[in-house]
Order: sequence, then C-alpha cells, then structure tokens
Amino acid sequence: MADGTVQAAGQVAVTPGGYKAPAWLGALFALPPALAALAFSLLLPGVAAGEAFEWSLAWAPQLGISFAFRIDGLALLFALLVTGIGAAVMLYSGVYLADHPRIGRFFLYLTLFMVSMLGLVTADDAIALFVFWELTTVTSFLLIGFTHDDPKSRRNALQALLLTGAGGLALLAGLLLLGQETGTLRLSQMDPAVVQASALLPGITVLVLIGCFTKSAQFPFHFWLPNAMSAPTPVSAYLHSATMVKAGIYLLARLSPSLGGSEIWVWSLTLAGAVTAVVGALWAVRQTDLKQMLAWTTVMALGTLTLLLAGSEPISIAAAMTFLVVHALYKATLFMVVGILDHEAGTRDKRLLGGLLRAMPLTAAAAALAAMSMGGFPPFLGFIGKELKYEGALALTAMPGVAAAGLVLASACMVAVAGMVAIGPFLGRERRAVAAHPHDPPAGMLVGPLLLAGLGLAFGLAPGLISGTLVQPAVTAVLGGPAEVKLKLWHGINVPLMLGLATFTLGIALYVLRRPVIAALDAVTARLPTTGDAAYDGALAGFKRLAAWQTDLLQSGRPRVYMATTVGTVAALALATLVAGGGVVMPAGSPAPDVLGLAAVAVAAAGTLLVVMTRSRLAAIGGLGMVGTAVALLFLMHGAVDVATTQFLVETLVVLLLAVALLRLPELTSLPARPLPTRLRDGLIAGAAGLTVTLVLLAVLAEPFDRRVTAFFEAASWPEAYGRNIVNVILVDFRALDTFGEIAVVAVAGLGAYALLRNDRILPKLPADSLILRTATRGLAALLLVFALFMLLRGHNAPGGGFIAGLIAATGFALLTIGHGVGLARRAMGAAPRLIALGGLGLALAAGMAGMVAGGLPFEGLWLFVGADPATGDKGLPLSTVLVFDIGVFLVVVGAVLAIVFALEEEA
Repeated sequence: MADGTVQAAGQVAVTPGGYKAPAWLGALFALPPALAALAFSLLLPGVAAGEAFEWSLAWAPQLGISFAFRIDGLALLFALLVTGIGAAVMLYSGVYLADHPRIGRFFLYLTLFMVSMLGLVTADDAIALFVFWELTTVTSFLLIGFTHDDPKSRRNALQALLLTGAGGLALLAGLLLLGQETGTLRLSQMDPAVVQASALLPGITVLVLIGCFTKSAQFPFHFWLPNAMSAPTPVSAYLHSATMVKAGIYLLARLSPSLGGSEIWVWSLTLAGAVTAVVGALWAVRQTDLKQMLAWTTVMALGTLTLLLAGSEPISIAAAMTFLVVHALYKATLFMVVGILDHEAGTRDKRLLGGLLRAMPLTAAAAALAAMSMGGFPPFLGFIGKELKYEGALALTAMPGVAAAGLVLASACMVAVAGMVAIGPFLGRERRAVAAHPHDPPAGMLVGPLLLAGLGLAFGLAPGLISGTLVQPAVTAVLGGPAEVKLKLWHGINVPLMLGLATFTLGIALYVLRRPVIAALDAVTARLPTTGDAAYDGALAGFKRLAAWQTDLLQSGRPRVYMATTVGTVAALALATLVAGGGVVMPAGSPAPDVLGLAAVAVAAAGTLLVVMTRSRLAAIGGLGMVGTAVALLFLMHGAVDVATTQFLVETLVVLLLAVALLRLPELTSLPARPLPTRLRDGLIAGAAGLTVTLVLLAVLAEPFDRRVTAFFEAASWPEAYGRNIVNVILVDFRALDTFGEIAVVAVAGLGAYALLRNDRILPKLPADSLILRTATRGLAALLLVFALFMLLRGHNAPGGGFIAGLIAATGFALLTIGHGVGLARRAMGAAPRLIALGGLGLALAAGMAGMVAGGLPFEGLWLFVGADPATGDKGLPLSTVLVFDIGVFLVVVGAVLAIVFALEEEA
C-alpha cells in the first residue's frame, strides 16, 4: 500500500468554514445514559435477591398486546452495558466528531439507537420487543450510512438493513407462532413445557434462529458486520460491544428456557457458533486495518457466545454471561483506541504504525489493559472468561471436544490480534505516521477507554463484584431456575487451564509467525469460489434482474393491461381459495325474490349490456349510472336509506364529472376496434371477477347472522349519543376516528386529482352558451344548497349527515360551474376548494380532539343541553362536538369534489 492514510469511511470531515462543536456537547449527551446506568445499578440488590421489576401499558388489549417491560437479571446486565458503555461512547464522540458539521444529527441517531436497544432488552411483550428490534435495524442503518455521500457507506448500510430486516420478518413470524402456542405474548409468562410439546417447535425455532443469526452475524450471515465499519468509529465501538450485534445473543438467551434443549436448537447453535468463531478469528488475523481486525474479532466473539448458549448446563450459560461482559469491556476500549490512533496519528493501518508509546502513553495503557483481557491473560477478567469458555464448551451435549478445540484455535488468534493492536502500534521502531506530531487525545476521548479497560482489570482481581450481582442473576434468568455462580481467578490445575496454556503458546506463535500465516490465509481466500459478500452481491443483482423483468412485463403503460392484470389476479386467487377451502356454499332457505327486486336487477343487467355494446363513451357512462342506480334501489328496498342516498348521489356526481371529462376525448368509433381474442380475454376476466364476488357473497349469506354488533348500536345510539340515525351516529361518534381517516383520504385524493389535472392542461373549457342551461343551473344550485343544509342538520336523527349533504352541495356547485363557469361558483363558495377541504379536515380534527382535552378519549363527543327543564326531566336541545365534526366532513367532501370540477372547467 502506498504511504498515506487509510481513510475510514466514517472519517471526521472538516468543513471549509472550520466548524467546531462546543467542548461540553459530548458530556451533555453522555449525562442521560450515565444517569440511566446509575438508576439501573440501584436495582442490582433487588435483582440479585431474585426480584423482577415490571411495568406495562395497554396497547392493543383486544389482541393481548401491551407495552410491557420487565427487568430481571438478563435484562439488567444488558441495560447496564447499553447505558454504561453508551455514556462512554457519547463522551468520546463529542471530541472525536467535534469538527463534523453533522454532529448534532449524529447524536440524535446514536441516542435513538441507544433507546431502541434499551427498549429491546427490557421489553416483556413479544410485539413490543419486535418493534424495538426493528428500530435498532433502522437506526443502525442511519449510523452505518452516516457518511451518506460515500457510495461504500450507502452500500454497506443497505446491506445491513436488508439482511437484518429480512431476518426480522422471520423473527416476527416465530414470535407470533410462539404467542399462539402459549396463549400469551408476554415472554415471562410463556410456559416452556407447552412450547416443548408443540408440533410447531421446529418451525418456531428455525424462524427465531434466522432472526437471531442475521442480527448477530452468524455464519453464513457474518459478512455484513465487518462491512458495517463504514460507520464512524464511535458507532463501531458501541455497535460491537453493547448494542445491535448483541441483540441476537440477547434473544437467544431470553428464549433459551422455551426453545432450548431441542436437537435443532443445540445443533444449530453449536455448528453455527463454532464455524463463526473460527472463521471470524482467522479472518481477523489477516487484516491490516485495525478497525476491520477488531470487527472480525467481534464475529469470533458472537460465534463463541452462540456456541455457549447451545448448552443447558449452568457452567455453559455462566461462561456466556461472563464472556459477554469481558467482550463488551475490551471491545469498546479497543475500538476507541483505534479511533484515537486514526484521529491523532492519522492512520489505522497497522503497517504504518509503530513506536507511539512515548508520544501516546495513556492511549497505550488503555490498549494494553484491554488487549491483555482480550488475550485472556491473568489477572484480567478475560482470563476468568477464557477458563469458563473452555469449561462450558466441554459441558456441551453436541461435539464438546470439537467445540473446545475450535475455541482454542479462535482464542489463540485473539492472542495474536491482541499483540497486533497493543504491541505493534506502540512498541518497536518508530514509523512514519501521517500526523507530524502524534499525541494523546483530550480527556473526553481517554476517560471511556481507560475506565472500561480498568474495569476489566478490577473485575479480574475482584470477580466477586460481578459474580453475584450481575452474572448469577443473568444465568438464573437464562436457565429459568436458580443457579449458583462463583467467579474465581484461580480454579486450580485442570483441563481448562491446560487448554489456556495451549492457547497462549499457539497465540504467541501466530503473532511471531504472523507474516507467513497472513500470506497463507490470503492464498486460501483467493482460492475460495465465493465469499458471503460476493454471494450477497450476486443475489441482489439477480433480484434486481428479476424485478426489472417483472416490471417490463407488467408495466406496459396501458391502463387496460393494469386493470386486467389486477382484476384477473385477484379473481383467480380468490376463486381458487374458495374452491380449495370448500367455500362454495349456497345459503339455506333463501326467500323468493320480489318483483321490485327483479326489476332492479333487470335495470342493472340492461345497464351492463349497454356498457358492453355501445361505442359511445357518454352512453357507457350512462349505462354505469343505471347499474349504480339499480344497486341503490336494492339498498332502499332493504331499509338502508342512508346508503341508498349516498349511492344515488355518488352515481349522479360520477356521471356528471365523467361526462364533462369525456366530452373532450375522441369518440370510441374513431378508435380501432379491439381484436376478438382481446375482447374474449376481457370478458373472461370480467366474468371471473363477477363469479368470484357472487360466490363470496353467497358464502357470507350462508353463515348465520350475528346480531350482537347491531343490537349494541340499536341499544346505545340514543342513550349514549343522542341520535336515532344509527348510521350517522356510528360515523360521527362511535367510530369517528375511522371517519376522520376516510375524509383525510378524500381530501388527499381531491387535492391530488386537482394537481394532476391542472398540471396536464389537456382539457379546454366547456362553453356554456345555453340560456336554458344557465337559467336552470342557477335556480337548481340554490335549491340543492338549501337542501344540503337541511340534510346536514337532520342527519343525527334521520337520513342525512355530513357526507350526504356534502355530495348534494357539491352537485349544486358543479351544476353552477357548468352553467356559469368557475368564476361565479368560486365567488359563491367564498374560498378555493382546496382551502375548504383542508379547513374541513382541521375542523373535524379539532372537534375530535375536544373530547380528549376535556379529559375523555380522542374523538369522543362532548354534549351541551340548551333549555333543559328539571321539572319535567326534559334535557332540552342537545348540542355536541359531533355536529362540528359532521360539518368538517361536509366541507371536506365539498372541497375535494369541487377541486376536481374546477380543474376540469378552468382554462387550459
């Protein structure tokens, strides 16, 4: 490599303006996690005594979903790591990124990342856990791609998002099945015996493992994690030590009581963990970039943790929990040390670093302490963790000897890597670094590494500090029962000690012979048929080619093809489902059709025939209007007055709007006739769709009618909402939130159509030169507006309401526009339709929020009675916010419809 800096993808960028963040910014953002860590530490005595702290808030109680949080030994261990190391990383970031122009955005992303991880490890509800799981995916995507102007950063961020996001979908399926089998979504209440006896256990296990393996970079999904080094170094320090990649490990531990012990669990974790540990360790040795080297050691550590969690013996779980702490402390420290080297010496290429001990003594001290723990040397906590790793591996039920041998090889590589990180840059001859005068960084960048590295030494000298307070409660939580854990620096002369000595010997040999070892590994890599990264690129390229082929096939640019494809696909799938599921049934005891009903059906059939046979667009629109009118008549015959009125008005408006628009298009007779095969295809699709809808309706009618909902609204409409028109009461009171969503869609659709029609400018103004038309439309419009006001005010107790009144008023204004142009209609309205629609939406929202402001629920009606007579018990005239809400509905409908009418009628 040529002399110079090996630039990090997340390297600090200095703006020409010389941006500099205030010195206290890092400390400010470090304060909340530090206080949170202090608060969590206060829970240590209670959790150590076997207590669990719980809190929940109802979310969707009908589905058994809640924002439930629970802090036991496992959650507390992870929470302390997330907040404690998070505080150190925040403080470090304030100096490391002080010159970065987007440091504020960085702290926002990192804080969201921290909160997401904290929510994940404390969530006791499976759905809440999944929400936080996906939040860590999204926030890590933002952090990995923080330098978004770098194509490599964007590519690696997308890779992490796709892999972990796909795994998250599998995890969601597994959690839902787990909740279905146990009858609860609360993780602490799931009965392991029920899960183990379930026929779905293999499927649930596979789905959960896919989610955990992708998140925690287990083979063959391991390659995304080193690529995530595109993130700024503080993110790498946090992501690798305490957060995202540990999420999969956390969930494996959390679900171990329910899923652990089965053959698929034991063998999957053993094989994946062993292979991941060995591959990660070997690939770490061959790296020249210290950040990449540490990334691959994280892969090794995650494989080790997964391997140990395959066991069900207390020693295996104790080894996993202890190594979890060991790894978090030394990995956060070493990443921050590498960041210091990059920041102060100008490079992180180990070939360009050397002799920095005198210039950077404090940095060297932090590196040495962390590297000694990483290599497993006494008296560091890493030594205790290494001994427990071997003891735990030998206690596994699947291939204990092979597992222990794999861990010896992986740990030996860690010894070599520890030498490369702590010895190479600081000892030996001084090499030419990029920076002219390397030196220790400011205190903000040194406090975290020195503190975390010191804890690795302190916990090794006094393991009792964490044995009973952190490790044992976590082991108890994972095993689902009591377990005694005592960490000791000296276990006597035993097999783990012998394996440890073999590790040191092999590790030192690897360090001394690192050049030929690296050359051999490079040669092996060159001969591999593919790598995970290359396989991902190939799969993504293939997926893009498939998408392009499918797009070329479906996106022909012809609306007729889109309609045929959509309707045909839906009809085929629905029809196949009905047939395969035995859904083709006929209702029993159907009444004989009456004469009026048959007449309405005949009108609909005649209208349909007209649509199919005519070559005139206006005649076709008229035929569609006949069909809609016939359907409205059927509604009316069966007592659905509001629905029938709405249908009549919608049909009237549709015919009116389409007639105005289609008058500007060429006659169908001027277009070439469609070939017979095309017409047969369209007829077949239309017939299949009609048959499907008919069969679905017959199947629905075959089921007994459940009147519970109807009975509730009949009984509650007047006593609770003071209305006798049940349809309107439901729309503006009981289900006003649904109605608000619907009118929001209406408003957006109307404004969107207005913008589309105004931009195209393809329709000329329709001249209104008929005296009869001008005279009739003025009087008819006035009559319709008065009638609309009448229907609006009566809607709560009789057929009517805001939607119907809005359609009537819109029809009146539309007629006025056709007869006299946009100008008169606009003056009569007093405001632009767009503003009326938005104003109606705001009015409906204000009316809906009034109930909440008064202490009730959102969109709950508030009532005021005018002229009450206590003597007779007459409550008087009821006035309510539901009327204001209904007026908002009225304005939205009027504004949205007239936005389209005005766009059609205005000058091109």
